Amino acid sequence: MKILSFALLLVFVTAAFAQGASLPAPGKVNGATAKSLVASGVKVVDVRTPEEFASGHVPGAINIPYDQLPGRAAEIGPPSTPVLLYCRSGRRSGIAVESLQKVGFTKLYDMQTATAWPGTLAK
Repeated sequence: MKILSFALLLVFVTAAFAQGASLPAPGKVNGATAKSLVASGVKVVDVRTPEEFASGHVPGAINIPYDQLPGRAAEIGPPSTPVLLYCRSGRRSGIAVESLQKVGFTKLYDMQTATAWPGTLAK
């Protein structure tokens, strides 16, 4: 009986995590929270220019400049995809959040700046 109870609990906990129950509320996040979001599988989008991206980016990030997001949002995944965004100063990532909201994304996390990342940036 204890094994069955444990198995059922495990199923419910796994289902809750799979549905994003462990994610914080969408909005602006600091580097530590961003790192935990990335570790949990959140998609990372660098909205800077390709040259800025090449100079250093969050490991695993894809580069879609903010002004190209409306036409390239499908590259991120379905609108249910949780997304972490950042740029150089926070201005473009804020615009990117608004652009993605217009096409149905709701789980958007804005780290604002690449320098907020608490680790080494990839090149």
